Amino acid sequence: MGSNNENGMDMYNFSVLRDLRKRAEMTIADLSARTGISPAVISKLERNQTTAELKTLFRLARAFGLTASEMLALVESRTAQCKDETDRRAGDFHFRQIEFANSKCFYADAPKGAARSNPDAHRDDFEICWVLEGKVRIELPYESHVLSTGQCLQFDAVFEHTYEVLEDCRIIIQHISKAKRF
Repeated sequence: MGSNNENGMDMYNFSVLRDLRKRAEMTIADLSARTGISPAVISKLERNQTTAELKTLFRLARAFGLTASEMLALVESRTAQCKDETDRRAGDFHFRQIEFANSKCFYADAPKGAARSNPDAHRDDFEICWVLEGKVRIELPYESHVLSTGQCLQFDAVFEHTYEVLEDCRIIIQHISKAKRF
């Protein structure tokens, strides 16, 4: 990586290093001692006046208990993403959904008596169900939960689960990707 706008300065924002350093209660000198990176380079990075070489990125990441890829994700300049919803039916459930790389959000409505088993709409995710109106039973392998208006449940979606609508309902279901461990 270079050290000017022509080489990607607008793609990366290294000023997050200051936040990480302060959260870790370190001075620039402390971070320099821990990483072997000069205080001048750390200061320039924190003021977003330069970018880091891969080796520097790796050393900084280790100082904060992160991987180089996690550090790169933090410094990567993000822009907002806008998407249009999609619409689908699954049995008696009507879903409107938005999907991004790390999460899916469903707005669903279903009449009393509707049921949905072995939902196929997710990967190895965490799932959150928020009941906006009505009453829903969620069956998990070793437990059962009845949720009414205003209640919410989070569970590991890798396990088989069933939704049973006890009263006409409107719900929001969110799937959040689990962090990759390796």
